[in-house]
Amino acid sequence: MADWVQGLMDSMGYLGILLLMILENLFPPIPSELIMPSAGFAAARGEMSLPIVILMGVLGSVIGTLPLYYIGRAFGEERLVAWADKHGKWLTLSGKDIRKADDWFDRHGTKAVLFGRMVPGIRSLLSLPAGMSEMPMPKFLIYSAIGSGLWATALAMAGYVLGENYDRVEQYISPVSKIVLAVVVVAAVVWFLKRRREQKAGA
Repeated sequence: MADWVQGLMDSMGYLGILLLMILENLFPPIPSELIMPSAGFAAARGEMSLPIVILMGVLGSVIGTLPLYYIGRAFGEERLVAWADKHGKWLTLSGKDIRKADDWFDRHGTKAVLFGRMVPGIRSLLSLPAGMSEMPMPKFLIYSAIGSGLWATALAMAGYVLGENYDRVEQYISPVSKIVLAVVVVAAVVWFLKRRREQKAGA
């Protein structure tokens, strides 16, 4: 993966950073914590400009959020509610649950998008609920850009400072990403089992 990322940046320059950061949002196995530190190292060698590296990283990250946002928006809350009421019983999921989740995102969605863009493991997935809750596009783009900007800047600066050891950034962050995903999965399982018990108790 590291050789492919480096090769694409070597052959395409800033456009390679842009493309990689777009793909990173659509295919999470391509990690931003490898792309941006590598680009930061290139800037430290004088091959690229650090501000432009960060700009391309942010731009690619924001563009990459749009497909999932539009998928969420196209699917919409009402369709998901109707699906949950019709087929969600086996998941212990109801239309009421969907509306509660949507109400929560309406209240806290801006913070979720802002800070979630800096959390490995879920940063790419937040676009779906943002689209489904019909978060206004300008607000979504602004908060995505701020969160992505902080994340891209931190990673690029880390690569700039670490130099040839830039790959350590991914080595340190990758376990965090796995932990976050594990926590999300465990939370989902706990919620599922709790709902099953509640349904059996009420039957």
